[in-house]
Amino acid sequence: MNTMFARLKELARKIKHDAMTVYFASRDPRTPLFVRLLAIAIAGYALSPIDLIPDFIPVLGYLDDVILLPLGILLVIKLTPHEVVEASRAKARELSTKPTSTAAAVIIVAIWVLCASGFGYWLYVVSGA
Repeated sequence: MNTMFARLKELARKIKHDAMTVYFASRDPRTPLFVRLLAIAIAGYALSPIDLIPDFIPVLGYLDDVILLPLGILLVIKLTPHEVVEASRAKARELSTKPTSTAAAVIIVAIWVLCASGFGYWLYVVSGA
């Protein structure tokens, strides 16, 4: 049982490291524009405290963390030039903690609030109230 938890912990650490690699690759000007935009979206989602599918939903809650996120990270790494990936991995190793930004957290929360408000307004209009 302890070895399973150790493996899961190691897998989570690796995904976090790869998310940091993708984050640094998104900031490198040698990365193609489309890949940079994809990398920003993947890194932002990976480092965001907000999940697309909440974890309390059985099975589906972990789908994004276990399948979608690693696939997105793999896609960005495959589409990024090798030298950029290596430089980004070196930066991620140097910085063992994830980048934190209060401004980014405020922006992410504001986007979610705006989306929820827009959806609420749409429901209000559709219901004819």
